[in-house]
Amino acid sequence: MSDSKTRGVIFDLDNTLLDFMKMKEFAVKAAIRGMIEAGLLIDEKESYDEIIAIYGEFGWENQQVFDVFIEKQIGRVEHKYLAAGIVAYRRAREANLMVYPNVNKTLMSLAKSGIKLGVVSDAPSREAWMRIYYLNLYHFFDAVITFDDTGERKPSEKPFRMCLEKLDLDPNETIMVGDWPDRDVVGAKKIGMKTAFARYGDTFGTVNSGADWDLSDIYQLVMIINEHNSKFI
Repeated sequence: MSDSKTRGVIFDLDNTLLDFMKMKEFAVKAAIRGMIEAGLLIDEKESYDEIIAIYGEFGWENQQVFDVFIEKQIGRVEHKYLAAGIVAYRRAREANLMVYPNVNKTLMSLAKSGIKLGVVSDAPSREAWMRIYYLNLYHFFDAVITFDDTGERKPSEKPFRMCLEKLDLDPNETIMVGDWPDRDVVGAKKIGMKTAFARYGDTFGTVNSGADWDLSDIYQLVMIINEHNSKFI
């Protein structure tokens, strides 16, 4: 780490603070069961693979995925099936939206030690804020920057710079924590931030993250910062 004291940490949201992919898996499987119970004749496993592929094509936040899926099955959007799928999906999403182990403990510890905290997410603003509020994390963050705030996705420098501006911090005083090296690590390094890779949330099978640190548990961040900042006391 550089010779500047660490004064801030910026986190990615999905797969860094919360287990987005696990939530998505439970919710999609519940939606499929809901549509089957409503009378749609589909195979559970094939349908899951197909819906995940549609998300991959249209984006993980796309709201029309079940419309596309149902139309592919029966040639039209049948609202009885659509409603059954959406209601089951939402119920399962809320039941399975969880932070990773030690997230609250880490945020609390950093906030108590005077570290400013921010979020930079590629998610749409409404979705990001809903997840933050649902998980009761909103009081920890001094700045939350989403795709809607900048119109640019990581690794663009713009969201990182906007978050630093709101936090009133320099890049070399701040660590970026994220699960996607090509976006989180690359983007933050471009402007001189230190980086930590959320290996516990990795969905890509990353071997070499290129980050300054790899975290197998988010709480390691507290120890890294405490050790570094103790030099400045």
